[in-house]
Amino acid sequence: MKKNIFSFEEFSIYDGPGIRTTVFIKGCPLKCSWCHNPEGQSFESEIIKSPNGCIGCGMCINYAKKNNGKIIYTKESMENCPKNLLRVCGCEYSPNEVYDKVMKNKELLSGGVTFSGGEPLSAGNFLTECLALFKGRLHTAVQTCGYADSAFFTEVCGLCDYFLYDIKLADDIEHIKYTGVSNRQILENLKILKRYGKDFVIRVPLIPKVTDTEKNINNICRILKDNDISYAELMPYNKMAGGKYKLLGRKYCPAFDETVEVNIREDIWKQNSIKIKIL
Repeated sequence: MKKNIFSFEEFSIYDGPGIRTTVFIKGCPLKCSWCHNPEGQSFESEIIKSPNGCIGCGMCINYAKKNNGKIIYTKESMENCPKNLLRVCGCEYSPNEVYDKVMKNKELLSGGVTFSGGEPLSAGNFLTECLALFKGRLHTAVQTCGYADSAFFTEVCGLCDYFLYDIKLADDIEHIKYTGVSNRQILENLKILKRYGKDFVIRVPLIPKVTDTEKNINNICRILKDNDISYAELMPYNKMAGGKYKLLGRKYCPAFDETVEVNIREDIWKQNSIKIKIL
C-alpha cells in the first residue's frame, strides 16, 4: 500500500513535543474555508507552479487542462516551462519507505514523528501500518481534526502516543457551513480519546468572525470542561494563508472577512478555567 506524501518537514518543533519529523499525507475530507495547506486537500498528486521568476511566456498554460475554470497543469506543462517553475506535489511512499526516511535522522529527533496532512486519518490502513512500524522505536503523534469512523479512530489510539486534536466550531450547522462536514463524529472521537487516556493537546484555529466569536469560544469551553480538559492551544488566522492557492492555479476565496483582526477572547477562557497558549 502506498499513499501520496507532499512534504517531510524535518526538525519541526511545533507538531508535538521535542524536535520531530512531520509527515504530510495528501487528502482531506474537509473543505475548511481557511485551509492553509490547499496542496494537501486532494488525495492525488498535483503539479504546482511557483510564481517567482515567471516570465509570462504562457507555455505552461498552453499545455494545461481546464476543469470548471480551474487550471490543471500537466506533465507537458512542466516539461515546457523554460524556468523549471513547475514541480510534482505528492509522491507515493509505502509505510516502509516512510519509516526508513524518518529513521535516518533518529539520533537527531528528541521528539519523534508526527503524521499530519491533509487529514492523516483519511489515509486509513496506511497510517496504522506506519504507526505500527514506529511503535516502541520512536514517539508518534497524529495531528488531526478527528473526522473518522470511531472504530478506526480507536485503532489509531492504540498505536499512537500523542494527538494534536483540532476543535474548530461547536455548532454543527456552522461546522458544516465552514468545513463541509458535521462535527458530531469529531466530538464523539474526542470522548474516545479522553477515555483512552492518551496524551493529547486541543488546538483551536481562530478565524475572524467565524471561530473566534463569543458564542463559539464559550461553547468550545463547555465541550472541553465536559471532557475534563483544562488546556488548549490557539492558532490565530494567518493572513498569508491564501498564498499557496496560486501555486495550484486556484483563487483563494475565504467565506469570511480576513481583514478583521482575530479576537483571542482571553477573558472567556479564563472564566472557564481553561489555560491557553497562543501559537
